[in-house]
Amino acid sequence: MSQSADARPALSVLSEDERAFQEAVRSFAESEIKPHVTHMDEKAEMDPQIVRKLFEMGLMGIETPEKYGGAGSTFTMACLAVEELGRVDGSVSVLVDVQNTLVTNAFLKWGTEEQKEKYLPKMATEWVGAYALSESSSGSDAFALKLKGELKGDKYVLNGSKLWITNGKEANVFICFANIDFGKGYKGITAFIVEKDFKGFTVGKKEDKLGIRASSTTELLFENCEVPLANVLGEVGKGYKIAIETLNEGRIGIGAQMVGIAQGAYEAALGYVKSREQFGKAIAQFQGVQFQLAEMRIELEAARLMVYNAARLKDAGLDFIQAAAMAKYHAAQAAAFVTSTAVDLFGGNGFTKEYPVEKFWRDAKIGQIYEGTSNMQLQTIAKMEL
Repeated sequence: MSQSADARPALSVLSEDERAFQEAVRSFAESEIKPHVTHMDEKAEMDPQIVRKLFEMGLMGIETPEKYGGAGSTFTMACLAVEELGRVDGSVSVLVDVQNTLVTNAFLKWGTEEQKEKYLPKMATEWVGAYALSESSSGSDAFALKLKGELKGDKYVLNGSKLWITNGKEANVFICFANIDFGKGYKGITAFIVEKDFKGFTVGKKEDKLGIRASSTTELLFENCEVPLANVLGEVGKGYKIAIETLNEGRIGIGAQMVGIAQGAYEAALGYVKSREQFGKAIAQFQGVQFQLAEMRIELEAARLMVYNAARLKDAGLDFIQAAAMAKYHAAQAAAFVTSTAVDLFGGNGFTKEYPVEKFWRDAKIGQIYEGTSNMQLQTIAKMEL
């Protein structure tokens, strides 16, 4: 049987533009980010110069249409960027991920033309965005949020707090979810666009974390925070829909981040076992080590294929919800396994900060927790089967 001339390429086969973009991001990460990774991790701070360079590279508005100053590219391209950055540093990776797959996507899908014209050009060139849904009492049960919104004249007034907000320190604009009518339950939840200098809004405590330490994770405080009516995102009372649909997309980005982290750990381990000698030969020559490498490679490849598939489904306008949950779940599991095995292969060296794998291992853990825990992904997958 002859091969069809129009046969679909494999998921892992990138287009010429995608390959060029991937290579450019990889080169940027190696030259501009890698030299600063250890210092940022130790200080638990993002280097402002790196954030500036991310804007200069066009990585903060990948899907943003060109008329708003963005690259006008695809969701898959955004995931390729997140993956390549994760290969070097999970903290920079998630900063770019939240900017593109959560905040920008929410503006593109739910924003009015006026909101897009006001915020998207800034987000493509200078403003970092954050997505504020979680609270101390509403993690997986996100719709139990207590941030209260009240309509007072020509503005809404927000009171309460948010917790675990990625990019909180660097962000200039926040998409915040509050309930304006608790009597309606989740149907009272509304999304608001909050700028960092709005009256009554402050960024609170920054968390001291196990991994992705340079990524700021903060509390947000709302004390009679005044938000103009024009800054309601989407319809009043439809914030729950915005939250769910945006997170469905964001999960693919987290899957890409986990693939990148796993790739970085795998490459480090592969190089190490080729050079580390015991019993008179490189440990890569032992079959037991070879089997561990093979298992790492299998899990990594499976995760990458699932992430790419979900991203391409999203770009094609097809249903991707279950695929996104599967991709995030498996990529997080794979990253946990690959990074842990990498530490094992490094032996005692792997347990020290002199070598890179302990950081990859620490950074990987968050993949099983944020933007929907692994258990919540399993619940989503199961519900769609029943």
